[in-house]
Amino acid sequence: MNVNAFWEWAKHDPDRIALITAEGETQTFGELGARVNQLSHALQTLGCQRGDGVAILLNNHAEWAEVFLATHQIGMYLTAINYHLTGPEVAYILSNCEAKVFITESAYSDAANKAVNELGFDRHHCFSIDPLAGFQDYETLLAEHSAAPPQERSAGNLMLYTSGTTGRPKGVRRPLSEGPPETSAAMSALLGMLFDIQPGSGSHLVAGPLYHAAPCGFAMGALHLGQSVVLTKKWSAEDCLKKIQGHQVTATHMVPTMFHRLLELPESVREQYDLSSLKNVIHAAAPCPADTKRKMIDWFGPVIYEYYAATEGGGAYVNAHEWLKNPGTVGRAWPGAELIILDDDGNALPPNEVGTIYMTSPMGEFKYFKDDKKTAESARGKMFTVGDMGYLTEDGWLFICDRKSDMIISGGVNIYPAEIEAVLHQHPQIGDVAVLGVPDEAWGESVKAVVEVAPGVIPSDELAEDILAFAALNLAKYKLPRSIDFIDQLPRLPTGKLYKRLLRDQYWKGTEKKV
Repeated sequence: MNVNAFWEWAKHDPDRIALITAEGETQTFGELGARVNQLSHALQTLGCQRGDGVAILLNNHAEWAEVFLATHQIGMYLTAINYHLTGPEVAYILSNCEAKVFITESAYSDAANKAVNELGFDRHHCFSIDPLAGFQDYETLLAEHSAAPPQERSAGNLMLYTSGTTGRPKGVRRPLSEGPPETSAAMSALLGMLFDIQPGSGSHLVAGPLYHAAPCGFAMGALHLGQSVVLTKKWSAEDCLKKIQGHQVTATHMVPTMFHRLLELPESVREQYDLSSLKNVIHAAAPCPADTKRKMIDWFGPVIYEYYAATEGGGAYVNAHEWLKNPGTVGRAWPGAELIILDDDGNALPPNEVGTIYMTSPMGEFKYFKDDKKTAESARGKMFTVGDMGYLTEDGWLFICDRKSDMIISGGVNIYPAEIEAVLHQHPQIGDVAVLGVPDEAWGESVKAVVEVAPGVIPSDELAEDILAFAALNLAKYKLPRSIDFIDQLPRLPTGKLYKRLLRDQYWKGTEKKV
């Protein structure tokens, strides 16, 4: 038995629990495997062939996993679309990825219908997992087909789209593997094992939307390792603790914003929950202030792992013990990857000098679908960058400074907002914060902090002064915010990434916008 492939678990241990839905319903590996096979046959009957695409606009339902596993055993590309997008935005991705089949749900009927109508998409290839006018019934599609494995099986792949914070999102496409799906699944399972997640018993809590690469990768990797996957549709701090205790969760993937929300819970609430089942709490996607991470390690124990990667690949990783010896690092290159820091002319920089981070990935080469220009711009030989800046120590530890596009240049001096945000996050009355450069006639740009206050706190001029005084105790003078604005809620993507472009555009409106 290949212990690193879902289909083998479904065959040899069918009664093992595979999924626990947000509504509390359970599905065994055998039951899920049968539905995956039915969908595989159905897609082939619809005329789908190896290399074709399926697009989904779904929340974290059991059907999400079904489509993933079906496309991945019949050699298809799966594109999961961000369910926060509008109709025209969905239409762009649905068209760009060249999907042959579109699967959605009634919760997103407006965007789904607008996209289908705009494209003239074949309604006979449009399905909904619940009643939705104009869409075929997903359950009827499955019921018409055999639960036996399809005869023609081959490895499929994801083609996810970048978040699109600058310009339109781009599909990240890799060649399909020539091997069987089990081989590809084993590679996926290795991602979890890199973070010490072992095959067999255990359960993984899905804390983020599955349309994002990381929650998807770790959740599906957990299924390949024979573990139960606990689905959530909307994350909240105390509910997270309830699920960890209630389902004896052993692993989960989070983003730093979730750490902040967990730490905001009163001590009396935190003490109610037994978290001793946790073995692997993995985080990434945004900078995590060192003080925040220390507090999480003190609370959860040395089970916290961090990594640096992107939809395009990666990367670096570090466990809690290593991080405590090198606080602030996002890790060293993981097996099969390489990291290097280059200047603007493509020259390698020595240790501890800040430049653009380039890397290779064990996931193999990729292209931005239908965008050779962007593919070429991101690459130097076999290495690629997503525009982050940082440095490597003599021992190979990687430290992230910021996105190149977010860097502030004030009076000719480079200032990295992430460093300032990490300090301000420690102010007890700040719930969330974004730092950006705004127009300044004398300096070109000046530093502004946009603050979302903590629950129960009222914004005021006095609070702004207190925040600035706090910053002055912890930051060099040239890094200090020159002003503070308060906002009801910062525009964060569900993945935890700050949609800073929305903020920046407000301040640069009518001037030459900073890209």
